[in-house]
Amino acid sequence: MANLKDIQRKIKSVSGTQKTTRAMKLVSTAKLRRAEELAKRSSLYAIKLNEVLSKIAGSLDSSQEGGLESLYFAEADEVKRVSLVFVTADKGLCGAFNHATIKQVSKLKRELEEKGVEVKLHAVGKKGIEYFKYNKANIEDSAIGLSSAPDYDRAIGFITPVVDGFVNGEVDKVYLIHNGYKNMITQEMKVTQLLPIDASKIEKKQDATLEVEAYNEELVLETLLKKYVEYNMYYSLIDSLAAEHSARMQAMDAATNNAKEMVKNLKVQFNKARQESITTELIEIISGVESMK
Repeated sequence: MANLKDIQRKIKSVSGTQKTTRAMKLVSTAKLRRAEELAKRSSLYAIKLNEVLSKIAGSLDSSQEGGLESLYFAEADEVKRVSLVFVTADKGLCGAFNHATIKQVSKLKRELEEKGVEVKLHAVGKKGIEYFKYNKANIEDSAIGLSSAPDYDRAIGFITPVVDGFVNGEVDKVYLIHNGYKNMITQEMKVTQLLPIDASKIEKKQDATLEVEAYNEELVLETLLKKYVEYNMYYSLIDSLAAEHSARMQAMDAATNNAKEMVKNLKVQFNKARQESITTELIEIISGVESMK
């Protein structure tokens, strides 16, 4: 009977876990929908920002003999220092979501260091911070609570020192790494060269209705490029959050199904053990009756 009690205890425990994982899946599904909606609204802003940037870049490109000029486009003759800005989640229970980002950052860091490049880490998210601190990696700056609740002002506050470091010549390149949202069942690792901005990727559009005064050409361009970089940082947080909820939803769905299958197997074991117990008792009763004859 002790065996039956053990199995019953396991069934109760696994059933409780199943209820928890099912609830977590439903919560992640609801959060994913909100994150998707936020990502859609944010992408509309990004499209408009790129459109204005393209028009102004086209206007300035045609008015300047040397084309577009800005520190944001400046390529270093030799890359000696690189900043890696990466985003992970503050929480776990989302499958390989965090591990994928950490693996990508570690790989890029190793490749750069093998070339003699000094790497500076700028971490968003508790999981990534804990991993690299445990492995004795030097983290320049970090933020907890930003990836789980993206905030534009905080995002700007985090990326501004990194941008200033590039503009001042303290670093030669800046990469942005995060695990992004592709669809409800797929995440996509994204590695973006944030700085210097590749001027060839900016589509230059001529617009006769757009006029930029000569005296503030550089100011307009610098302001737009800074906004472009800042928004890339903010959007990566939103994109990462949607991907995190998607990954957690899948992980909890798989955990729920596994718990369901485990309960099913435990019930089969319980029934077999109960049948064996009943059979044993019947044999003992019959044996006792036979011995009394």
